[in-house]
Amino acid sequence: MRDLPWIGVAGAILVVVGIGLLATGVLPVPAALEIGERTWPVLLFVIAATIVAELAAVAGIFHAIAERLGALGLGRAWVVWLLVLLLASVATILLSLDTTAVLLTPVVVLLARHLRLDPLPFALTTVWIANTGSLLLPVSNLTNLLAEHQLGLGPAAFAALMAPAAIVGIAVPAVVVVLAHRRSLAARYERPAVEPEPDRVLTIGAAVVLALLVPALVSGIEVWIPATIAALLLVVLVAIRRPRALRLGLVPWQIVLLAIGLFLVVETLHARGLATLLEPIVGTGDGLGDLLRLAGSGALLANGVDNLPAYLALEPLATDAIRMAALLVGVNAGALVTPWASLAILLWHDRLTAMDVRLPWGRYMLLSLVVAPVTVVLGVVALWLVHGL
Repeated sequence: MRDLPWIGVAGAILVVVGIGLLATGVLPVPAALEIGERTWPVLLFVIAATIVAELAAVAGIFHAIAERLGALGLGRAWVVWLLVLLLASVATILLSLDTTAVLLTPVVVLLARHLRLDPLPFALTTVWIANTGSLLLPVSNLTNLLAEHQLGLGPAAFAALMAPAAIVGIAVPAVVVVLAHRRSLAARYERPAVEPEPDRVLTIGAAVVLALLVPALVSGIEVWIPATIAALLLVVLVAIRRPRALRLGLVPWQIVLLAIGLFLVVETLHARGLATLLEPIVGTGDGLGDLLRLAGSGALLANGVDNLPAYLALEPLATDAIRMAALLVGVNAGALVTPWASLAILLWHDRLTAMDVRLPWGRYMLLSLVVAPVTVVLGVVALWLVHGL
């Protein structure tokens, strides 16, 4: 978030607005306390997980994996792309969408350039999978964490609910990348030698922490606890091996401020009858038509104002598990088309620009206009076929 400081400014403004709403009584105190009690563990997880991902990158985890993908790619672009697709999917599912969009994107772009391959299919894969692939586990997306708390499900039950849509969310973008970049993916390259990590102790130590963190995140323990422990362990490790890498910018205060502000403002709207106004639009049933209406409304609202407020606005109307799953498909997989639909998209494009990779917003939006609707519709149909019939 440090590359787009306006996010912090917007967050601070929203927090001030929220405090003003609370002070004037427009936002009832009980409602504010309720949303605070519900969201503090989620925000603490976001902070800890961001620090874990940033310090894992400092330790060279992503770079080491990407280098080995190039060596394993058999000299064929499509093979190394499949491996990148797998890496992006795993990173998104286990370490959240921001890890893939912000930290993995520069690694795979540099890998593509090192292999003298077109970086665009790799870059599109990371941004699309970061959003559409963030459906399987609660830790994959902030909206999922909020939904899990609302539903009272553990990680295993949440994954069982979302698995049909999660499979679609990875398959559809992969097919579009292959069709749009089939010539680039048919290229060959010379297999590179794998260079040793500059600090093996740091890299291996960070890998051990991540290896212990992953099962803890799906164990049923509240996710902020293992994430916080992992963050502290990595801070100690990096402080010993590379102290200059520690900085206040590791803490994602901008997104935390933005989230707090959005929570307060949208909770105020709910207290003033927002759900009643939206109910005729999104429906109330569990039939395929109603599920598509809810998911489609989530996708449209996400592309209009961002996926987090879209989720918060529609959450009260996701009155059971399958409706919640449909809403998540809309606000996660559907939040692709406009640059502001997901903060991950803005941060991803900022990384590409810094690396001199040119992808005009117009071309990106046209391609995403294919991916988003198809993923949302097929994802909801998959949910309905498995859980709704």
